[in-house]
Amino acid sequence: MRLKEKETVMDGEEIERALVRITHEMLERNKGVQDLVLIGIRTGGVYLAERVRAKMEQIEKVKVPFGIIDITLYRDDFAMGLPQPLVGKTEIPFSLRDKKVILVDDVLYTGRTVRAAMDALIDFGRPKFIQLAVLIDRGHRELPIQADYVGKKVITAPQDDVMVSFHEVGDPDRVVIQEKIP
Repeated sequence: MRLKEKETVMDGEEIERALVRITHEMLERNKGVQDLVLIGIRTGGVYLAERVRAKMEQIEKVKVPFGIIDITLYRDDFAMGLPQPLVGKTEIPFSLRDKKVILVDDVLYTGRTVRAAMDALIDFGRPKFIQLAVLIDRGHRELPIQADYVGKKVITAPQDDVMVSFHEVGDPDRVVIQEKIP
């Protein structure tokens, strides 16, 4: 199955503005960065969490703990006979006990990735709470999961694909809706 570009929904400037806005929302809601940690879901969530962390540190003038979580082994489709998944490294070099965790991902769709990430996080300690930040909320939830911070809500068809590209890997920052063509 091939994908055809249907629509660009965010360019680099729009992504930057969205990240500035949600960073300020995070700081306001959490009254600063005390006991706050950012965890990026591998891979797109990591780039976004790093950018948010840099903005927080610039505003608050303090270091914000940052971690990376790989949810591959926590996926509910892991044992369903799919091709062998590539497992990435989880890097959380601090305890999550009583921390305010902001989990960051690029696209919120069914909610299954976020559920897997929350399961994985609990293995690192019991946080005070977990909030969710996403660049794109495309709807079509299968689980009752909702983001606390959203860059942009986008209307998509279930068969569409949302592709987020990042300058960190040599691509221009942008979000594109792609449609599957037979």
